[in-house]
Amino acid sequence: MILRVKLLIISVASGAILLLMLCLGAQNLNDRQELRLGTTKTVPLPTGFLIGVSIVLGVVSGGSTAALILSPPQSE
Repeated sequence: MILRVKLLIISVASGAILLLMLCLGAQNLNDRQELRLGTTKTVPLPTGFLIGVSIVLGVVSGGSTAALILSPPQSE
């Protein structure tokens, strides 16, 4: 149980650090794109920011999945 919590905390913390670095690095990007979500559109966002957010979400979801499917240690 403790290992699962540690893995989850590390995953969320690393995702937050990556997102912070991404936000700082995407300040002066000029190439901006809109995402179409169904019938609505998002505000124009830099392309690198959109790709970076998908990577950060992948890191957090992968770490969370690993924490959830981790089998408990078997005592003999």
